[in-house]
Amino acid sequence: MRKKNPNTLKYMQKVQKGMNHWRNKMGNPEFNHKDFQVEHVEVKIPGLDPSFNDYCLANISDIHLGQWITPKHLNGVINLLNKEKPDSITITGDFVSYILDDVAWDLEKSLKRLKPKDSTIAVLGNHDHWLGAEKIREILKRSNIIDVSNDFHTIFHDEDALLHIAGVDSVMLGLNRLDLVMEKLPKEGPAILLAHEPDFADISSSTGRFSLQISGHSHGGQFIIPGLGTFIRGPHFLKYPVGKYMVGDMVQYTSRGLGTNVFWLRINCDPEITIFKLKCPV
Repeated sequence: MRKKNPNTLKYMQKVQKGMNHWRNKMGNPEFNHKDFQVEHVEVKIPGLDPSFNDYCLANISDIHLGQWITPKHLNGVINLLNKEKPDSITITGDFVSYILDDVAWDLEKSLKRLKPKDSTIAVLGNHDHWLGAEKIREILKRSNIIDVSNDFHTIFHDEDALLHIAGVDSVMLGLNRLDLVMEKLPKEGPAILLAHEPDFADISSSTGRFSLQISGHSHGGQFIIPGLGTFIRGPHFLKYPVGKYMVGDMVQYTSRGLGTNVFWLRINCDPEITIFKLKCPV
């Protein structure tokens, strides 16, 4: 497991607190829905039962609560998300950045406001592990959110119609166990994979088991050149940094996420709520 250097973590915590101090002195910005983009994405899912046609699966990623995203921002995002009336919600990791204790109560309070018709399902990201995976998992449990890190959850319609939402734990930290997921996952019914790091699509697609992988981690690069995409790439988002890709027969979708990391700047790269509309193949 690739642990964060304690000295580096302490330094980043000081940076985060310093930036928050100046933001508070300048006035805490209110939520503005125009700062967030709702993306609608249709995905054909082979083997999808007709009862799941037009199933609305909403995703948010990389909240990084306590950096640029404040509790006011997160509550505003959740209001937008709930207005979409999703059947289920997925969250693809990095709930926090470098500080957990100061925002844990606000995070839990906000997550409890999610209102899917069926389930809210999540995996953890690298930052969640650096700050305390068990604390994050307790927050998820109390918020009625299903953690599918190296596991899966099945959504049932009409008793015998199945849709599996599987997940892997942080690839960056070497905690992903797709082998365990494959052992547990039933052979019947289509499956979608949540993986915080998008480049894992090269591995997950090779199984032939997943129609869609949903990821975050990259923040879309936070800087996009229109028509060219982002030139800002890093570990585990070198190949699939933003948007929709075909990786073999699997759709890989990389969300721009909600928050930022150290640099509170986005250019042509609005924070994103993704609304997937699942479709039966014609």
